[in-house]
This record gives sequence, structure tokens and C-alpha cells, in this order.
Amino acid sequence: MSVFVIGYYSVLIAASCLAVYLERRRVFMLLFSLTLISFVAGILGGVSALRTITILVAVFALAAGVSYAFKEFLIQISRPGLARELRTAPLTAAFGMFVIFTYAIAGIFAPWIAPHGQAEVISTSFAPPDANMLLGADQLGRDVFSRIVYGARNTVGLALAATVLAFVMGALAGLLAAVKGGWFDQFMGRFADVIMSVPSLIFALLMLSIFGTSLLVIVVVVAVIYSPRVFRLTRAVAGNVVVMDYIEAAKLRGEGDWYLIRREILPNSTAPLVAEFGLEFCFVFLLIAGLSFLGLGIQPPTADWGSMVRENATLISFGDITPLIPAAAIALLTVAVNFVVDWMLFRSTGLKG
Repeated sequence: MSVFVIGYYSVLIAASCLAVYLERRRVFMLLFSLTLISFVAGILGGVSALRTITILVAVFALAAGVSYAFKEFLIQISRPGLARELRTAPLTAAFGMFVIFTYAIAGIFAPWIAPHGQAEVISTSFAPPDANMLLGADQLGRDVFSRIVYGARNTVGLALAATVLAFVMGALAGLLAAVKGGWFDQFMGRFADVIMSVPSLIFALLMLSIFGTSLLVIVVVVAVIYSPRVFRLTRAVAGNVVVMDYIEAAKLRGEGDWYLIRREILPNSTAPLVAEFGLEFCFVFLLIAGLSFLGLGIQPPTADWGSMVRENATLISFGDITPLIPAAAIALLTVAVNFVVDWMLFRSTGLKG
């Protein structure tokens, strides 16, 4: 038995005993569960399995430490009201905010962060990592790291623009339908049902095949696909507000529809709409990445995470993880946004998304 194995189990058992002594039941359950899992993994996989577990635990511990520090930083720079809300945020939400912040910095300052241009050929095809290329080269000899950094601007920026447009269209239609009612409400509801009845990917492929794959067309098509979801939620939330007594009082005062929407309904519908914005962004982001993977999204040589997975997919056959890096970037942002949305839903409405 190696020194590493003896030290590994000694640390886990000692930490478990310390947790019992300090009456930290949750910490003890976590540590002793890890000990049992490590025992089984060590029997089946040997020392290499224990080293893998050690690396994973270290990564999670680092993520937890960074999330806690970032949460405290936000509390210190925020106003008292917002700081009180941030103190209730779990580490998962803090981790999500840190990831979103990191992606935003990468997208905004991409030309300064990336060592090379997104379309600049600097080496041979599939060149290995070196001092000049942190993650190696792609199939044309372009720096993978630089293209991932630029992809944060292109992929996330396009998804954000499409989400904003979908949200404006859907929320505005839902608010108007709730206020006006009658035939307008029925027409918008059936129109939304028709769009939602068509699978989103098939609808996007059809529209992009007809109208082309320019950035404007992608934004409009994706916004049209997802605006009915926003419409349905907004109509349901606003429908519960328009029956309130203060809405009737405002109508008796002679207030118009826009006043009711702007001053009475919208302020009382903010929490679920903000949470829906985060969820919509995840759906839009994944759809745009999927379209790029199929070749109908952002067109080359513009860097895009979905197309980067497709272009470097052949490397997986040779045991190279380069194609998994942009895929991991997509997954990480999606998980981070969902962490933040879950906390916002729990904080604002008591519901878990």
C-alpha cells in the first residue's frame, strides 16, 4: 500500500472524526460518504481512481472557495438592500454569477484577451499545444484558445440578442392580451399554439434554409420560435393581476392600457418574468449552438462554439479532448444560468425552477 493511499484515507477519517466532534452532521455525512465511495473506487480502480477523486474534490473545493469569495465581494460593493439579498444566495448561485461574470469579461474584452485573431492561421492543422497556443490548433491551424475567447462574444452575444427580442415580443403580446382580452387574446393565444406545435429545431432549419443564415435572420427566427413561451407565461401572470381591485380602480379613474401595463401590471409581474428570461436564454443559447453545429448558425470564419465542436470532432477518435472544450463552455454557461435562476425563483416566489 502506497504512502498516498495511507495519507488519503487518514485525512478523510480524521476529517470525519473532527466533524463528529464539532457536531457538524452534514459535513460528517459528506466526508464519510466520500470515504466509502473512495473505498469502493480504490478496490475497483486502484490508486489511479483515488487520484481522480482527489482531483475532482480539489476542483469542487476550489470552485466553492472562489464562489464564496466572489459572493463576499458582491456583498461589499452592493447597496445595503441588495447586500442583504446576496447574503441569502447559496454557493451554487454565487458560482453561477461568477461564471456569467467571467464569460461577460471574456466577451467584452476578447480582442485584448485572445493572443491571436479568431480567423488568423498561425500553425499547421491540429498542431499540439505549445507556448504560443495554449490549447493547440484547429483543422486550419488557428489558435483554439483565441477562437474560444471570441466565441464567448459571438455565441453568447447572439443568444442574448435573440433572447431580448423574443422576450420583448412575447412579454408585450402577453401583457396586451391580458389587458384587452376578447378576440385579441384568443387570436394571440391560438397563434402562439401554432408556433409552439412545430418542433423548434425543425422550424429553425426550415426558416434558415429559406431566408439564409445571416445574423439578423438567425436572431429573428430564434426570437419568433421562443416568444410564444414568453407570451404564455406573461399572459398567465398578468391574467392574475388584471382581476385585482386596484386594476379596476385604475380603470374607473380612466387610465389607459399602457398606464395599466407600465404602472400596475408589470411591477407586480417582475419576479417570474426575470426568471423566465434566464431560462429562455438557456434554450436560445443551446438552439443557436445546435444550429452552428449543423452548419446553419454563425458562419465561418467567425468563431462559434457549436461550429468548433463540429470542425474538430475528428480529434475525438485520436483521444484528443479539444472538441470537448467548446462543448464544456456551452454546458458550463447553461448550468451557471440555471443556478442563478433557481435562486431567483426561490427568493422571489418560493418556487424552485
